[in-house]
Amino acid sequence: MTQSTRDRIIQTAADLIDQTGSSDITLAQIAKELGMTHAALYKHFKNKQALWEAVTMTWFNQTILTQVQPKPAATPTEQLHTWLWDLVNAKKQAFNTNPPMFALNTRYVDNNPLVLRAVLQPAYQTINTIMGYPATDTQTAEAILSAFATFMLPSFSTTWNLPDYQQRFEAIWQLIAASV
Repeated sequence: MTQSTRDRIIQTAADLIDQTGSSDITLAQIAKELGMTHAALYKHFKNKQALWEAVTMTWFNQTILTQVQPKPAATPTEQLHTWLWDLVNAKKQAFNTNPPMFALNTRYVDNNPLVLRAVLQPAYQTINTIMGYPATDTQTAEAILSAFATFMLPSFSTTWNLPDYQQRFEAIWQLIAASV
């Protein structure tokens, strides 16, 4: 499997979503755009689910995780607070600015706990790095991020633009800060 072909398929799918403003892109549309057969896509992805998971994982990494880098702070706890705030705001911005990709992400990642956990591994590693936790144990990081589920899971997205958004974040943060 050629990584460059795989990457081109992922990018083409994302581009078609952007062009059409819809996440209802077919594999036939992707194949046609790339000048290959529908069946050729299966040389690079075992099924449609795997392709859409790769598209949404790539989107999540590029749109959210790579945009949120830890910033220097006086203490690891302050650094974690700032990073988590930036993370939930990046997710909120993605929801507000790219509804089709957000919908696709919801359908193929956020509704599949095992895929979601895999997507969030870099976030867990960032928490471990900030807090000095062992890199091989992500349980504490997963618990911390789980506390902010109302700011990360799409089922709560209609609450992300409410005026009490930051107040709710800070209330959850106070619970976390008391235990880290």
